[in-house]
Amino acid sequence: MSDPTSQAFVILLVGMITIFSILALVVISGNVLIRLVNRYFPATPVRTSPVLRKEPTFSPSTLAAIVATVEWVTAGKGHITSIQAVENNK
Repeated sequence: MSDPTSQAFVILLVGMITIFSILALVVISGNVLIRLVNRYFPATPVRTSPVLRKEPTFSPSTLAAIVATVEWVTAGKGHITSIQAVENNK
């Protein structure tokens, strides 16, 4: 190969090795930091009082309509696991 071409490949190789090394250091230091924080500062579970939760209440006819619609749309294959009310803040 000619001199400029070989020099370009050397620069390319050095640059790729440098980038790989820097990214490896970032990943390794991030993992070490995560392990140290999790070991010495474990997360405490946040307790919410049941008074602050606002559970939606549906009338039996509304619940029956939702169940019937889901069964009709999914041809009996869909099942409802939970229902949540969505607030419209406009």
